[in-house]
Amino acid sequence: MLKQLTIKNYALIDQILVQFHPGFNTITGETGAGKSVLLGGIGLILGKRADLGQIKDRSKKCIVEALIDIKEYDLEKLFNTYDLDYDHELIIRRELLSSGKSRAFVNDTPVNLDVLNTLGSRLIDIHSQNETLQLTSTNYLYSVVDGVANNHALLRSYKDQWLAYKNALREIDLLQLKQSEANKIQDYNAFLLNELNELKIGPDEYGELEEQQGQLENLEMIQQQLQFGHDILANEEQGIIDILKDLKKKVDNITDFGDVYRKIQERLVSVVLELEDLSNEIYFEQDKLVSDPQKLQEIKQTLQLVYDLQLKHGVQSIEELLLIRSDLNKQQLDSENLQDRIEACKNEKIRLENELNAIAGALLSNRKEAAPLLKDKLEGLLLQLGMPNAQIKIDINPSFELKANGKDELNFLFTANKGTDFKELKHVASGGELSRIMLALKSILAAYSQLPTLIFDEIDTGVSGEIAHKMGDIMKEMSLRFQLLSITHLPQIAAKGDYQYKVFKSDIDDQTQTMIKVLNNDERLEEIAKMLGGEKITDSAIAHAEQLLN
Repeated sequence: MLKQLTIKNYALIDQILVQFHPGFNTITGETGAGKSVLLGGIGLILGKRADLGQIKDRSKKCIVEALIDIKEYDLEKLFNTYDLDYDHELIIRRELLSSGKSRAFVNDTPVNLDVLNTLGSRLIDIHSQNETLQLTSTNYLYSVVDGVANNHALLRSYKDQWLAYKNALREIDLLQLKQSEANKIQDYNAFLLNELNELKIGPDEYGELEEQQGQLENLEMIQQQLQFGHDILANEEQGIIDILKDLKKKVDNITDFGDVYRKIQERLVSVVLELEDLSNEIYFEQDKLVSDPQKLQEIKQTLQLVYDLQLKHGVQSIEELLLIRSDLNKQQLDSENLQDRIEACKNEKIRLENELNAIAGALLSNRKEAAPLLKDKLEGLLLQLGMPNAQIKIDINPSFELKANGKDELNFLFTANKGTDFKELKHVASGGELSRIMLALKSILAAYSQLPTLIFDEIDTGVSGEIAHKMGDIMKEMSLRFQLLSITHLPQIAAKGDYQYKVFKSDIDDQTQTMIKVLNNDERLEEIAKMLGGEKITDSAIAHAEQLLN
């Protein structure tokens, strides 16, 4: 229940604080007094988009705050979902800044507008004149039937599965598109991969092959250089080793004359041993060199293959070629796995279809059972509202296609007069008739919903007289189950409120401001008399107003 509303610096409102009560609250005032501004403020705390042009004084922020009693509406789970502190009294605050920023708070915790929208939809239902056009929407009519059918839990389950089902369809489409694109280049990629698979070497082996090619191509020159080296070191007549050995013998003769000579001798011994080892290694390497034209040809072919592939793929190293081969391998594996993934998604789609069909069947059964009950209740209320010949036809039949709310077709048909054909509401109902039908539907749904507050914004448009009385009676009855606020121009409805509020303009400090006040008994009598007869209040208007209030 909306207990208190505070609005500061919004449109023509400088500051108002209004306290609402349980039961039936009516709100009256002249056209242009600011009733729509009041609704605009309530809309802000429900998560509506802000119009910064509505800030009255741009040097200050606009604040709208509502205090709502929610102890009877089982909202703890919703608060836990959004990690919000729960209390029986909820405070929602919305701030608009001249910089263009908007902030929202739930019990002093900052929230985004999506959270505010979700929470607001469970707290207050505002029905404006424009929303009467919802009657022409199949989705709204489904919501009415489902409300009477108590399909809420089934619909939640269905919508969860429907979301998963649509995701599965999108995934299948995406995978099939990938598969189609992969198929277009699969043959070429397979050819490239086969070429790269001919590479039987890695980076280390590539370097070794280049080295071997250099050796085999320059075999004779290498042999000559090694022979020259061996000769210099080990030639019996003038080899360095023999010369050093002779030098060592000479030094041997002087080692007894000091440590310095012994050290020279030791170093000569070490040098001779090292050069002998080097000579043997040169000889060994020279001996290994054997001309092998066939092996040279094989190496050239392998290295040429590497070079050709580098040129083809625009890379500079064998490492890059191996990376390309790895990527092509992965693409091939991915392509092979795509079909498995597609099959898995198709199986999941079939499973979800089966579940959806089962839930849709239960929804259809409940809807068909609820349709006659809704028809009878609606026709009974329309009879009270001055439409004695109004008839409703609600046809619900299975369809062949799963939809977002089930697997059936709803036809909600209407005729206001005997002997006329049933047609869709939008083709046969006038504005006044639509208002009465909407009120009747809201009245029926009130018994099946748990909403703290319902606000009617001139739902009585297009009616008057005794019909206005009947509409007021229905609203009064609805207000026994929850708080009802009705903005009205009809005295018959205003008088039936447990409390009546007046919205009016007042000039303060050369500024026009919108104000609101709850009327006492005398003020109510005067206000309803004005609604009946105009600004000049007559005795008959007073008498009529007293009759309405009594």
